Amino acid sequence: MEYQALKDYLMAKPETIMELPFAPDVPVFKVRGKMFALVGWKDGVMNMNLKCQPEQIDALIDIYPAITRGYHMNKRHWLTLYFDGSDAEREAFRLIDNSFELVVKGMNKKAQSELLAAN
Repeated sequence: MEYQALKDYLMAKPETIMELPFAPDVPVFKVRGKMFALVGWKDGVMNMNLKCQPEQIDALIDIYPAITRGYHMNKRHWLTLYFDGSDAEREAFRLIDNSFELVVKGMNKKAQSELLAAN
């Protein structure tokens, strides 16, 4: 997957902003100040950290070698997807949607209804 297509999908989420708090080549995508995705590159391979349910992370790791526990993140609630051309890339948009929804569900009820209705 190309970075621009990934960025376009992330930025299409309601009220999403992109920040560069860590480094100029590590974009962080947030909704109402809460991170739901982080994109980076390691050894020339693009990767993305996403929030995910712990039981889903375990299953995804068993299926896809390109999915690991979150790199530099809480290993229980975050995963890293490496864009290495493998089958795991087909999960990217679904995992982005899931991460966005998990972050929104941690917000107050009013914010949840506004953001999930717009999603």
